[in-house]
Amino acid sequence: MLAAARDLFLADGYDRTSVDAVAARAGVSKRTVYDHFTDKDGLFGVVVEQASSALLAAVEQAADEELRTDRDLTAALLAFTRRVATQTLRSSDYAVVKMLLESGRTVPAVGRQLADGPERLIAARFADLAAAGIIVAPDPHRAADHYAALTFLLALNSPGLDDAAVDQLFVDGVDAFVRAYGG
Repeated sequence: MLAAARDLFLADGYDRTSVDAVAARAGVSKRTVYDHFTDKDGLFGVVVEQASSALLAAVEQAADEELRTDRDLTAALLAFTRRVATQTLRSSDYAVVKMLLESGRTVPAVGRQLADGPERLIAARFADLAAAGIIVAPDPHRAADHYAALTFLLALNSPGLDDAAVDQLFVDGVDAFVRAYGG
């Protein structure tokens, strides 16, 4: 049911997706959908929670593998930035979460994950890098905000850029971050 709902929400949007269509696509009765999810909002909430959790897991894995103390800072940050951009921001999980954000609806668990999750993960890695003397960041959360603003937020707020231009934003953003925070 969740896969059917996800596919329909992505293809048709929240408003044009009906519980009837989800039930038909999943091969179950409409009553079964209601028994499991109460209503369309409940179904949408679970779909978005799964997408949000998958995004957070992808960012965490990328941080664990790329933002290590045994790597060159610029190379590590650029690899992390590119990986998050390609594996998360271009994913169907991101499209689902973006749909939620654009709809004005709220899913409390997702709101908490989005508000704190990625920043908390990056700040924790920056704290490790600071402890190792690789960066100078008395406030790792502020450093994470600066890094995100110089990379992801700048790219997301610059629609219409081709891949090469987005990558150049990342290179420039990482360079600015390293000049500001490099140890």
